[in-house]
Amino acid sequence: MKALSDLTEREVLALAIAAEEEDARIYERFADGLRGECPAAAGPFSALAAEERRHRDDLCAAYRARFGEHLPALRRRDVRGFARRRPLRRRLDVGRMRREAEAMEAEAAGFYERAAGLSRDLGVRQLFTRLAESEREHGRRAEALGAEPVAGDAAAEEARHRLFVLRYVQPGLAGLIDGSVSTLAPLFAAAFATRDTWQTFLVGLAASIGAGISMGFTEALSDDGRITGRGSPWLRGAVCGVMTALGGLGHTLPYLVPSAWPDAFALATALAALVVALELLAIATIRTRYMETPFWRASLQVGLGGALVLLAGVAIGSA
Repeated sequence: MKALSDLTEREVLALAIAAEEEDARIYERFADGLRGECPAAAGPFSALAAEERRHRDDLCAAYRARFGEHLPALRRRDVRGFARRRPLRRRLDVGRMRREAEAMEAEAAGFYERAAGLSRDLGVRQLFTRLAESEREHGRRAEALGAEPVAGDAAAEEARHRLFVLRYVQPGLAGLIDGSVSTLAPLFAAAFATRDTWQTFLVGLAASIGAGISMGFTEALSDDGRITGRGSPWLRGAVCGVMTALGGLGHTLPYLVPSAWPDAFALATALAALVVALELLAIATIRTRYMETPFWRASLQVGLGGALVLLAGVAIGSA
């Protein structure tokens, strides 16, 4: 997967054209969903869709003048640094549509600013600069979209909430999931292979710290935050790494039970299993609170994944 800076001028233009087409389709879906019950709110989304199509036409003209008719097949998902567009499978209210529009426009403005800085063609650079300003204006207009106006304080609070989710909750949740789930196999494999609480603790400690370092660097190096607006990569990496380590240490610490205690291995394993259940419950709760995932679905997903990894570790350790 390429970074934006690795793309040629032709590829950047093709990416911009595809992005504008995608955003126009999303806004038109928003408008279609509102026309029946709230036609007044549908108009601004239709206008945004029309403007995104005009942007696409301007980009197509610039591309055609320089490179001809053939467009490379390039989408956001093919370029590192872009936030994935989540499928909108359920009906959204006007407020949620407005928040999605704000996020889309902020990402688009960041993309065009970055692309303008990389462009060596004066005409293309000017086009990207103009589109960046246009997308920023769209973002300001998006704040006012919806059936009811949102007060300035409420809008600012929503913006702060979104930044909190992007910069802390998402990397922290990714780390907690990885630390809580990925360390289960080595921990329980060591537990059932050795039946020694101290040796199992050392394996769990190494797996947790190693996973924390790995996930921290992965998060920091995967997105510099310039396009997505997710903030400092090293701050996100630190959050992700710490949460990964904590997720693994949670079910590792019970193996500090002294081996001299009666049934020390059974007691430590039972406590570790209880901690695993609490970790998975916490993950499901966070996903429900911040990612708008139904609790039953989040519980089923993390529970199934955790159970499979745990059983794999037990099976390998018992072999």
